[in-house]
Amino acid sequence: MSVNPVMERLGRRIRLAVVGGAEPSFIGPMHRLAARLDDRYEIVTGVLSSNPEKALAQGRAMGFAPDRLYSSFDEMIAAERARPDGIDAVDIMTPNDSHYRYAMAALDAGFDVICDKPMTNTLEEAELLAKKARETGLVFCLTHNYTGYPMVRQARAMAAAGELGEIRLVQVEYVQGGNAGPQPANLTGPRTWKFDPAKAGPSRVMGDIGTHAHNLLRFITGLEVSEVASDMGSIVPGHTVDDWAGALLRFPNGARGNFWVTQAAAGVENCLRIRVSGSKGSVEWMQELPQRLDFKPLGAPAEVRTPNGPGSHPLTRRSSRIVAGHPEGFPSAFANLFSDAAEAIAARRAGTTCDPLALHFPTAEDGLAGMRFVSAVIASSKANGAWTKC
Repeated sequence: MSVNPVMERLGRRIRLAVVGGAEPSFIGPMHRLAARLDDRYEIVTGVLSSNPEKALAQGRAMGFAPDRLYSSFDEMIAAERARPDGIDAVDIMTPNDSHYRYAMAALDAGFDVICDKPMTNTLEEAELLAKKARETGLVFCLTHNYTGYPMVRQARAMAAAGELGEIRLVQVEYVQGGNAGPQPANLTGPRTWKFDPAKAGPSRVMGDIGTHAHNLLRFITGLEVSEVASDMGSIVPGHTVDDWAGALLRFPNGARGNFWVTQAAAGVENCLRIRVSGSKGSVEWMQELPQRLDFKPLGAPAEVRTPNGPGSHPLTRRSSRIVAGHPEGFPSAFANLFSDAAEAIAARRAGTTCDPLALHFPTAEDGLAGMRFVSAVIASSKANGAWTKC
């Protein structure tokens, strides 16, 4: 990551506007850190809150120039579109229900988009947004950040190279405990919007972490889920939103899988885990031990793969900033998506060809696939677990 192709192509950093992520947000600082880590973006403006006064105050605190302080998203888009030194891209990290409107407006204005997951709250919105991204040719990066981990990319490269053989089994789980307690009585506090289906979408657990688990299995295997048989709901008394979902999976090549996600496993922190088994062997990865990928070849001793260690693929090495044996983590994985998107944005704006290794970030098409999966899981559960096409 020592070479900065953005500076080489454009002669400057990408001018980025941030939308959402005001204090006390967790994801807002993570997006801003990821944008800065490889020095490919300059955050020049933004609207960090839907509250006009807070938006202006947060903009001042961020150090935005006085003529780039805006009280609303629409004001910012109009003003930046008219500037000769206007923004290149918009980074969206607002509640789920506004992703569609902000992303569509940014694309309509000619700005590339980086958007937090889920891409939209409904399948219909996802279809329209993916169509808009295709029509405009603009870069759309969806921040399924777990695909940025070096060893997740190693697993993808191994699967693509045939090192696992034909994929036969996929097991993925995302288990958290942050929602194991009672639902807040007052839903006007910070982050309580996730308990409001109008903002968080038709299933909290599927929008929040189910889309991550689904994206991870697609990213590594290269397979689409063709059918699901699912069950979902709430297991904590008093919860009015889904806190658990599970599904059996079928894939077009005949492979089978299982999927389960919950935010109600008391005491568990952030355990995203996947096992992919093929005709030649299996790989296993867990987010809480992200430097390690276990490879278990058929008829041979098990191996442990690490970033920059023996057997690393070019996609893996590209995603690691430090030498073998040193830990990397969540912010670095996030930053890999931002850096890849930056290269794609710079190449598009410069009219040049992008490094193919930079084009592994999730796109609007992945967001659409995610919403198809969410819709199928919900429909199957409502049909008492009947097999439902994605």
